[in-house]
Amino acid sequence: MNKGKIIAYDLGTGGNKASLYDARGACLESAFVSYETFYPRAGWHEQRPADWWDAVVRSTSLLQERQDTSGVECISIAGHSLGAVPLDGRGDLLRETTPIWSDTRAEQQSDRFFSRTDQGSWYMQTGNGFPPACYTVFKIMWYRDQEPELFRRIARVIGTKDYINYLLTGRICTDFSYASGSGVYDLNGWRYDSELIEASGLPKGMFPEIVPSTQVVGRLTKSAAKLLGLPLEVRVVAGGVDNSCMAVGAGNIAEGRVYTSLGSSSWIAVASASPVLDEEHRPFVFTHVVPGMFTSAVSIFSAGSSLNWVKDVLCSNLQQEALKEGKDPYDLMNEYAARSPVGANGLLFNPSLAGGSSQESSTYIRGALMGIDLGHTQADVIRATMEGIALNLTSVLEVLRSFCTLSDHMVMVGGGSKSRLWLQIFADTYEMNVVKTSVGQDAGSLGAAAVGAVGCGLWDDFSEIDRAVRARETVRPDPNNMVKYRFLRKVFDYSRSCQSAIGEMLHGLDR
Repeated sequence: MNKGKIIAYDLGTGGNKASLYDARGACLESAFVSYETFYPRAGWHEQRPADWWDAVVRSTSLLQERQDTSGVECISIAGHSLGAVPLDGRGDLLRETTPIWSDTRAEQQSDRFFSRTDQGSWYMQTGNGFPPACYTVFKIMWYRDQEPELFRRIARVIGTKDYINYLLTGRICTDFSYASGSGVYDLNGWRYDSELIEASGLPKGMFPEIVPSTQVVGRLTKSAAKLLGLPLEVRVVAGGVDNSCMAVGAGNIAEGRVYTSLGSSSWIAVASASPVLDEEHRPFVFTHVVPGMFTSAVSIFSAGSSLNWVKDVLCSNLQQEALKEGKDPYDLMNEYAARSPVGANGLLFNPSLAGGSSQESSTYIRGALMGIDLGHTQADVIRATMEGIALNLTSVLEVLRSFCTLSDHMVMVGGGSKSRLWLQIFADTYEMNVVKTSVGQDAGSLGAAAVGAVGCGLWDDFSEIDRAVRARETVRPDPNNMVKYRFLRKVFDYSRSCQSAIGEMLHGLDR
């Protein structure tokens, strides 16, 4: 293996993390710079592309203050998905803020599109399992309908990491993984679909050229090199969408490998040579950054964010105690949760605080604490929350199990993987070994670094990731707990249907 270093950028929803990796895939240092999301109207979620670039520049500078970056051979980016950054013919940005992946302003545009195009067929071709309005094509249609003067000036609409690549190299393009979230991409054809583009009424040229994730798209421009303090000869690879890069960082590079991302929202994803598609459950699928593969996932919208809500609203005393003792509030919450038995003394929590994903019968489902009585304690509430999230994700896991053969263990990544108690709960509900690795919250960064390593020749292929990802702990299910959680899952699944019906009824209050 050659010597060399890689700078990986994890351009996330909350900010950009710049990480320096060596040729073995070891992280030498990282630096994070946050940026703001704006919510000017209901359903509008916007960020400033200029803030992304500023965060890239600043995080690189912080990285260089902490670690010697000499010997950097390439830059690679994992970017948050479904971006819609409009550029004119000169490559100038046409909108100060642009919608991010969770923006749903284009509901009317998607509704009109599906009045002419069968939505089920569209899903089976694209694998786009999020609410349709999130996808790029409908955001561009919104530009056309609501901002016609801006639309007339658009030459290209590109994604988040592709905009940064453009500022780094001067080249406008995307990769297969990011293009697969455009809403007009044929998964099995590995190309844009001309019929879907025609149905949208948009010019085909608005969608950027597609190249492999590992392709070197250029070297640093003079201005980018100066701002970043890096040599002109540093190469930039195309990089990939965050979901696909995270899959690599979790070790999902071979058929049937599966991981759980346990963050604010959570999903379970499997790597496979064919996309996992189903009209009822609608797994969301991205082309993998690994050649010839796909990453298919099912999700819940509020996992860590549900636990965070409990912390902020119901555990202010623990936050104060943690502050006095110099502890992390979540560590105290874990201690409290451990005092409550399996099943939280009959208390059940539904974590649908952010509404329903494609796995729910209603998008208007909301969260609930069920079975609560005067004897329940704060410890029960915390444990019930952790169990409810695990039970919800177990229902998600069963969807994937029904379509493909999964590996015999589950890799856990994300902030929630730090909790030993939670790992045990997941092992017991999943009924499989769960593995905590050396990656933690850096799966996206490591995946981007791997794309760079393959792209610039430091690695022969993605199999080297198995050397970089090391198992730290394997948690095995407890047979007694498994029996209890099987019963609780039946109750939980029944409660989901009830909560969906209640959510539909309460939604009427807003009308």
